[in-house]
Formats: sequence, structure tokens, C-alpha cells
Amino acid sequence: MLKPCAHGAAKYGIDPGQWQAHMCGLCLGLRDGHGQLARAATNTDAIVLSVLTEAQTGDSGARTTAGPCPLRGMRRASVVAANAPGVQLAATASLLLGAAKIRDHVEDGDAAALARRPMRRVSSTWATRAQEQAAQIGLDVQPMLAAIATQSALEARAADAGTPPLAVVGPASPGGVSLTAPDAGSLGTLITLDDLTGPTQLCAATLFGHTATLAGRPENVVALQKIGRHVGRIAHLADAIEDLERDRARGRFNPLDATGTDMPRAYQLVRESEAAIRHAAAEAELDQLPTVRWALLDPLSALLRRIGQGLGLAVGHACRTSPVAQRHSPYQFPSPPGRRPNRPGPLKAGGLILGVYCTGVACCADHTSPCTGEEKEAWAKRCDCDSCCDCGECCGNCCSCCGEDGCCGDCGCDCNC
Repeated sequence: MLKPCAHGAAKYGIDPGQWQAHMCGLCLGLRDGHGQLARAATNTDAIVLSVLTEAQTGDSGARTTAGPCPLRGMRRASVVAANAPGVQLAATASLLLGAAKIRDHVEDGDAAALARRPMRRVSSTWATRAQEQAAQIGLDVQPMLAAIATQSALEARAADAGTPPLAVVGPASPGGVSLTAPDAGSLGTLITLDDLTGPTQLCAATLFGHTATLAGRPENVVALQKIGRHVGRIAHLADAIEDLERDRARGRFNPLDATGTDMPRAYQLVRESEAAIRHAAAEAELDQLPTVRWALLDPLSALLRRIGQGLGLAVGHACRTSPVAQRHSPYQFPSPPGRRPNRPGPLKAGGLILGVYCTGVACCADHTSPCTGEEKEAWAKRCDCDSCCDCGECCGNCCSCCGEDGCCGDCGCDCNC
């Protein structure tokens, strides 16, 4: 979900190799701390935790030279040190997520009978290692483990309650996030969508908030927890949207069906969370805001755009999978000689195909143009930045986000303004 677009790095004046440096550092951190098998737990979404930690410290952190790797075309590279605090936090998140994912596969019956016992063993080992890793960086994972344990009970209660006639979405906290694990047994008969996404929100809020603690920026904890809570909600809802058709075909649980939430409402919730993340990022004291925009905000905008395009909504500035836009594809490793580069595949949602798009969207919260970098004085002439949350909304409702001529200069984007 959080793979930045390579061409956006140049727009922000950022080395596009930073994302790879953080991912390789995470992979090596898992290997050094937990063995070769743990490298399979490398989670690309967890990389943003390492990026956020560095973004609050004011420097690029320690780097080390990694040996040749097939994913880098057998080239050496300068990567984030495996013992960096952000990498250790990302490793903790990767192990927790990997353990939960394996356990879900076993419980859902996706694994063969003979594979279930070794998969449970790996899941248990990774969960234990995650707790040990968390202890080294002062992170209390017990609330997260308790929240994860309630997920199955919440889904069971929602399934037993039946589908309500209308979607019921619990109120969002106006500021910060409660870091108390939900009590499935204390909930009423009707389970809301916020109840079902609550464990994911809590885990993400805890992890994101701890980046501020590791960076020595306690004043950022609340803002980062808010960002994490909404990232968690987006992740859960995006997964539900993507799996909706498949879950219906297989008769499996899906939070959208369980709460009677239709696709437009799900899209609206994702959009609200994406806007909240942008405002929280503007409130936080981040020393490397362009890097955060590139690694976190832009990928979320791209996800929002893909969902909107899949629903047939009018959202502009979409870089389609044309020959020109192929160089705008999400960040990927260089292909070995003689091999064609891997292309990102389409995303299915509710029977609709969501094409592959990259993002050119910037944040109205800091009042700059996504295409020219103009400050508010010039930018606001074409867009009311105080009344819209992103430039996808500007393109759809009030103005051209791409300039007077409706395109982005030499970026090759296909603007639908």
C-alpha cells in the first residue's frame, strides 16, 4: 500500500534510492536479529516507520554497505543500518504482521492440513521474536497483541448479528487515539465498521506513535498516533474493498458486507482518513516533510485514486499505464539484465478493475501546487486550498490542479481536469 512512486522523488529533490535503502536495511535487520527465515516477513508498508523515525531526527541516520543481492541485480548498496531504531521498529511490525497473517491463513483453511502445524510454529516464533524486539526499543506490544486477539471474536459477532439495513460507522476521535484494546465481549449486538477496524487502527497508531518516541520528539506522539490510526483504517478498508468480490464468491466474512457498507461509503471513509492524515502530518514537527510526503502521503493519494477510478468517480491527474507513464510506476528494483521489469497488476474491487495509477497529488494543508511547487499566494488563485483536502478534489470540483494549461509540464501525466 505504501510504495512511493519513483518519479515523485525527483519532484521533491529526494534520492529515489532511499526507499530501497530502508527496505534492505529492514530485510538485513530481520536476518541479523531473527535468522534467514525472518526475512520472509519483510513488510513494505512497515518501511514507512523507519522513514518517519529518520524524518523526525533531522539527519539521514547511519548507513552501512550491504553485499550483493539478487533483488538489486547482484549489486552492493548503501542501506540503513540494521541496528537503527527505525529499522528495529519496522522489524517488530513486520514480525507481528507476518505472525498474524500466517495465523489467519491457518484459521481460514487456506493452508493444506500438513502445512498447518509448521505454519503455526512459525507464527508463534515470530510473535515471540516481535515481543523480544519490541522490548529492546521500549515498545509495549501487549495492547497490540490483545487487540489482534479480539479480531476473530469481533468478526464472529458481526457475522452472527447479520447484515444491518444501513452502514453504521462509529465516531472517530477528533484528536489522538485511544490506545485501549477493544473488548469484544462488552460490545452490543450490532458491530460497527469502526469496531471491526479498531484493532488495526490501534496497532498502527501504537507503531506510528513510537516513531516519535524513538526520534526523541515526544511532542509529535499524538499527531503520529493520529496518522497511524487513519493509516490502519485505510489499510483495513482497502483490503476489504479489494477482497469483497472474492469473499462473496467464497462465502467468507467481509467487514463491508457485515456492516452493510456500500462501496461509495467505503470510499468516502478512505477519503476522510486520507485527508486527516495530511492535516496531522502538517501539524507534526517533521524535519524531512518532503520525504514523508513522498513515502507516505503520495502513496495514500494513489490508493485513493485507484479506488475512486474503480468506482467510476471523476478524479483527475491519473498517470495511466501508457508507455509514457510506465516510468511513473511504483518504485521497484531494477530488473536483472535480459529480464523485463515487473509491472504492477490491476486491483479488483467489487467486480471492478482498478487500473494502475501513480500520484501527482500534493497536500493542500501546506498550500503548495503538486505540479509546480508554487506557494499558496500563486496556488490559491486557481484553487481554494482552505476548502479542499487534496488536489484530486480540486480537479473534480473547483479548479485545475495542473496549471492553466491543464497538464503538468514534462511529467507526462494524463490530467483529467
